[in-house]
Amino acid sequence: MPDTHSNHTTELRTDRRNSSMAHQSPHDVILPASSRESHAINLRTAGLLNQVLADTMTLRDLYKKSHWQASGPDFFSMHTLYDRHFEVQSGLVDMIAERIHTLGGVAIAMAADVVEISRVPRPPIEAEPTVNQLGRLLEAHRFVLGEARLMANLAMAQDDAATNDMMVSDVIRTGELQVWFLTQHLG
Repeated sequence: MPDTHSNHTTELRTDRRNSSMAHQSPHDVILPASSRESHAINLRTAGLLNQVLADTMTLRDLYKKSHWQASGPDFFSMHTLYDRHFEVQSGLVDMIAERIHTLGGVAIAMAADVVEISRVPRPPIEAEPTVNQLGRLLEAHRFVLGEARLMANLAMAQDDAATNDMMVSDVIRTGELQVWFLTQHLG
């Protein structure tokens, strides 16, 4: 069986030594011209996914804020629910960030960047009653679900099955389930 990996590595080394390619990105060297358009589409998709990521990070952090500031007769149930939802949102944050990098983009990571990009309204610093916390979380879910649906449709139109699947199977289904749990507490 031929060692295609070492042949490919040798070709890349040879290509990188070629001075005419010294100022090109690794993607230009590796990708044939027809794939460069796909790479550009992937980078645009990654950029749009950063919006979903920023809003998902904000939603995640709203769950942690609500968890820390839960109080009243339903303290334990809300404290526990918020923490479980926080953990699930943390997994989605990681998944979205990894998809951005898989597409060749760079995921936002710092709180200042999230605050600048996120469309989810900032909550007050003070603790809020449970009903306000629930309303704020539902509003954040509306932002994320709306963006995820748009991304799923865009990904489908671009034949990006992996991004579409992540948006539908993970972000949307999880968000809809969490919305259902939250609305059950509103009566």
